Amino acid sequence: MSSIGIKDVAAIAGVSITTVSRALRNPGRVSKATRERVLAAVSEAGYTPNKLGVSLRTAKSGNIVAIIPDVGDSFNFGVIRAIEKAANNHGYSVLLGDTHGSQERERAYAEMVRSRHADGVILFSQHLPFDIDPQQPAAQQMPPLVNSCEPVAVPGIPTVTIDNVAAAREAVDHLIGYGHRNISVITGDMESPSSQDRLLGFRQAMQAAGLAINERHVIHGAYTVENGQASTNQLLLRRDRPSAIFCFSDEIALGCYSSLQEHGFRVPADMSVMGFDDIRYARHFSPPLTTVAQPVEAIGTYCVELLLKVMNGETLEKTRYILPHELVVRGSTRQL
Repeated sequence: MSSIGIKDVAAIAGVSITTVSRALRNPGRVSKATRERVLAAVSEAGYTPNKLGVSLRTAKSGNIVAIIPDVGDSFNFGVIRAIEKAANNHGYSVLLGDTHGSQERERAYAEMVRSRHADGVILFSQHLPFDIDPQQPAAQQMPPLVNSCEPVAVPGIPTVTIDNVAAAREAVDHLIGYGHRNISVITGDMESPSSQDRLLGFRQAMQAAGLAINERHVIHGAYTVENGQASTNQLLLRRDRPSAIFCFSDEIALGCYSSLQEHGFRVPADMSVMGFDDIRYARHFSPPLTTVAQPVEAIGTYCVELLLKVMNGETLEKTRYILPHELVVRGSTRQL
């Protein structure tokens, strides 16, 4: 496989890498003379630009596609609404691809970009729906793509998220500060980078406080109400019940509430409950849910703005954008 890259073309043409990228992807943004010089350098170097990435920028559809595992999830729904608002402000429509967690469906929706039904992708998944050569820069092999919340393990892909490790650590520190020592967690899907990071944050907080972790109190599941209810049922059957439960999403916390109520436990008198996300209904739980707020509006807006820059051939300052979170203390946690 040839090792010739865009840097070689830029050196031969005597222009910047950005200019080469624009000449190939957005020819209307450079002069005819510059484009001809770049094409001559491409021929001399024997460089073969990714045809998908080049051709997609020569005909605009006015659409972007958001590929999401579960549009019914309250957190995802909030980000989608923000994406639609930001996209519409820039004259774009959003095509929604609800994959139900299927990688096959992710790839099918990604084909909308190949067929020019969309100009770019916002991806809510850790799975990259395109085949790429890991030895070559990812951005040169794909259509415009921005990753939201669940980072893809491929360098160079713009990602918008929060610091899930720090956020989880802060949530657990709050429980420890209230005197809780026996703390359980109910995770989401452990293939999810956000779940992995939140579990790491939990472990770091417990270790920093010198507290032992009861591995039987680390319950793995999914980001669903049903998981919250079933997992809490498991915890309540044990003699060494925790005094607090950290749920990796507010929807899990809702299921946790349901189980506790069904078994006659009161929140927070008998059990403190911590959520994550601060969905729009969290303040209306009974009692209102203590949780970690993610900046839903900002996440959606950033995704669109970054995608538009990539679609226009602009060079981003960085590829990982960490937005601030906030611990929101309400009535579901109490001092022991």
